[in-house]
Amino acid sequence: MKMNTRRNFFGKIGAMAALVTGAPQLGTASMGGPGGDTPRRSGSDNHTHDGIYYFSGTGSNDGYAKDDHVLVTDPFEKHVTRTMDALKKSVEHAGCTMDSIIHLQVFLCLPLADSIPTPTGKARFDAHKAQYDALNKIYGSYFSAGKAPSRSCMALEWIPGDSLIEIVGSAMVVTQSMPSADK
Repeated sequence: MKMNTRRNFFGKIGAMAALVTGAPQLGTASMGGPGGDTPRRSGSDNHTHDGIYYFSGTGSNDGYAKDDHVLVTDPFEKHVTRTMDALKKSVEHAGCTMDSIIHLQVFLCLPLADSIPTPTGKARFDAHKAQYDALNKIYGSYFSAGKAPSRSCMALEWIPGDSLIEIVGSAMVVTQSMPSADK
């Protein structure tokens, strides 16, 4: 199974989940129909349906120019901050707020680079735990007190796009989003 982008990857995961559960796959209905579906940006799996904004594949290089991309060798905290900033921009563009986020799935991975040895055994566990602790320190600053959404956090072997973190989730639309002037 060829997976060129993280959006394709999560789209295929969603299709498999829909097949197993018998639920309709999100994004298969025609956009702009009577249900109020609106595409967020062309070529993306981000969309709004029945007042809920569904977003996928937000990583530390999303929304940044190619010459401003972080690398897997950059500090994990920089990856988290840039990912949370990109997430905030995305949800606000869709008419949501950080406090209207319903649920997040956070995926973390250790850097895979020739210049960085990959830890094993307890050292690997400790490295993932250090990432989790660093994530929590930064993550909490993006939400009002008591407003952080439900969240799951998983450690993976690899995340596409030179990112050490990726976030998928949904948020309630609280204001009408404005059409983008750059289209």
